[in-house]
Amino acid sequence: MEEGNIGEEEPIISEREIFSLSGPVHLTSVDWNNFHHRTSIAASLVKGVYVLERDRQQGRQGPQAHAPPWWEFFHFQLNHVLIDDVDGSNFGAIYEFKNFAYPSAQNAPRYVIALRGTIKTRISIIRDLKLDLLCLCNKIHESSRFQLAMQALQNMVALAGAANVWLAGHSLGSAIALLGGKNMAKMGILIESYLFNPPFLSSPIERIKNQKLKRGISMVKAGLAVALKGHQPRPQQGDSFVALPPWLPYLFVNPADPICSEYIGHFGEKNKVEGIGTGKSVQISEALHLIPSAYLTVNLSESPSFKQAHGIHQWWNPIYRFQRELHNHKCS
Repeated sequence: MEEGNIGEEEPIISEREIFSLSGPVHLTSVDWNNFHHRTSIAASLVKGVYVLERDRQQGRQGPQAHAPPWWEFFHFQLNHVLIDDVDGSNFGAIYEFKNFAYPSAQNAPRYVIALRGTIKTRISIIRDLKLDLLCLCNKIHESSRFQLAMQALQNMVALAGAANVWLAGHSLGSAIALLGGKNMAKMGILIESYLFNPPFLSSPIERIKNQKLKRGISMVKAGLAVALKGHQPRPQQGDSFVALPPWLPYLFVNPADPICSEYIGHFGEKNKVEGIGTGKSVQISEALHLIPSAYLTVNLSESPSFKQAHGIHQWWNPIYRFQRELHNHKCS
């Protein structure tokens, strides 16, 4: 689950990696009370993780590195890199805001933990796809990448306090961030979270028009059916909507993206929401990717391709039309 077309490797240097060509350069003055500004910055910091790993893979260092402008433009510095313990890839970053003490930075985060999704190069694709499969199996919480991200989140909250930490992720990274934020919420710690194109595990493949993508997902599902036969995940104790405090993450979905679009139906169907927290739907309460409440932002603009619908660049584009609604289910 990544930022472009599955199975196609990008050129060594892509225009989409260069901040001055593809980033939100229109935000020369940031208003931290403006939702579009906050969203654009969170998405840019996640993009910075993608480019950070691409820099590593291509050996780009110093002046040749493309990643730093994605955070330096907004006066952040790279505090720490989260490195996967299996393939050594950069899957996340902890950014620190340099102007945190300035009066103009009121409501700005002191730290942002950002997590990338799948990168489709030969160097990283095997590890990332294995994590995608764990996500589809409802077992991403068992991965070392999730454990590393969760530990980083707990450490930063202990250091700076929950009010000063943001959590952001895209696609696979969004799935990890969502579960991390959900786990913290169960402890009464509410983290401001920006989740771009979060995977909804029951996305219908019949809506996918791209035949190569449809065949690829069908093969993955077929393999999962074999792998999961007789080995269904057990319910997580306490992993129910009833036990979840009023955490309200920001979810960003595109109706043309089959990976995340079912969140629209999840929050939009009244009868499904009414079943939450009443004990009527045990299956829903076991799913790690589901939450009862969120600010849901939907991109209403046309997306002619899966790459655009699933890409992170859309979320800072000022010409797109977005609809944001609060879906707040209060369990009784």
